[in-house]
Amino acid sequence: MKVTVFGIGYVGLVQGAVLAEVGHDVVCIDIDANKVERLKQGHIPIYEPGLEALVKENHAAGRLNFTTDAAAGVKHGEVQFIAVGTPPDEDGSADLKYVLAVAETIAQYMEGHQIIIDKSTVPVGTADKVSAKIAQVLAARKREELGFDVVSNPEFLKEGSAVADCMRPDRIVIGTNSKTAEDVMRELYAPFNRNHEKIIVMDVRSAELTKYAANCMLATKISFMNEMANLAEMLGADIEMVRQGIGSDPRIGYQFLYAGVGYGGSCFPKDVQALIRTADSIDFDAKVLKAVESRNELQKSVLFKKISKHFNGDLSGKTFALWGLSFKPNTDDMREAPSRVLMEALWKAGAKVQAFDPEAMKEAQRIYGNREDLTLCETKESALIGADSLIIVTEWQEFKAPDFDFIKQQVKLAIIFDGRNLFDPKRISKKGISYHSIGRNF
Repeated sequence: MKVTVFGIGYVGLVQGAVLAEVGHDVVCIDIDANKVERLKQGHIPIYEPGLEALVKENHAAGRLNFTTDAAAGVKHGEVQFIAVGTPPDEDGSADLKYVLAVAETIAQYMEGHQIIIDKSTVPVGTADKVSAKIAQVLAARKREELGFDVVSNPEFLKEGSAVADCMRPDRIVIGTNSKTAEDVMRELYAPFNRNHEKIIVMDVRSAELTKYAANCMLATKISFMNEMANLAEMLGADIEMVRQGIGSDPRIGYQFLYAGVGYGGSCFPKDVQALIRTADSIDFDAKVLKAVESRNELQKSVLFKKISKHFNGDLSGKTFALWGLSFKPNTDDMREAPSRVLMEALWKAGAKVQAFDPEAMKEAQRIYGNREDLTLCETKESALIGADSLIIVTEWQEFKAPDFDFIKQQVKLAIIFDGRNLFDPKRISKKGISYHSIGRNF
């Protein structure tokens, strides 16, 4: 099937590459000419395991192409994906200007029946706005006879495993009331639906809400566990034991039950906030979502408070080794990352940071430039040299079994502040290291 994808960001590039991998003929459109040219040369703008090889192989095979020519893209595709960003507006609501701009572009160039697929994360009612925009442009062109269907097809990709999630989806949500559109979508996704039925067809508004509800549910689990962690610490309990105790209940499960320093990234913060604003717009007080957002903001400061308390509020002149800058492992994404809140608080208190991250160093350089109080180190070991103590913010695999004797030798004070509960407190204590984690009264 001939497929056009508007937007070569995180979702658009992964979706386009995976569709090409199973044999579809995919053209990806973006207004950024530099990005398009770099992709043609094999330069991938984001870090995502497995994506670079997928893009290069399918581009070389001619199944995945990149262009700025919107007219050619519309002409190419039997289906048109809208996969552009929906950044937060000033009030936190999702800004739909890019989505509607693509809808207008499609309407300007379409010459036959088109199926337009909302892949972007969009508020309930967006499909109606896209339909209205397309109808408006067709009327101006005096081409009202051209038919179209707008389908909601939300993505459920996790940064760090997006390619695998896209290749082996646990569900494929299709929001449409059109049998024609449903049949085309089933054909498009047939290669991913062979083992068992994964396609769930529903009305458009329910599909739009499903995406937000999924992310907000996961964010709620994280914030709940962080609240329990703070309570456990004050009550003399161990949140890791509590996690095992409740996670063994199949109604709850173990996923997203890890206490830490809060969630970040491009999805959870934005989507929780956007759904709150949607609720506000219809005079519904989303109390649970507001509590989730509030707890997460507070949680990002918990580790700094522990550090400040340990040093009696005097951090001036201190230097901290920091392991982990990205908001989660297997990505270079630092959007809304807890590391940023922590570093900025340390700097404000007069401390310096020596940081290492396996993938996010260039992103940190882009965000912060050449600060005197930030040193970006080439290895996790070099970040330790001359530091007063070690802080762990991201649970990268290579941080989970370090040489504790080496850490103790390199840092001035044998102290680890662990924002991800990576280690056994008793084992660390036997090494002669003072260990501060989340929700554990040790």
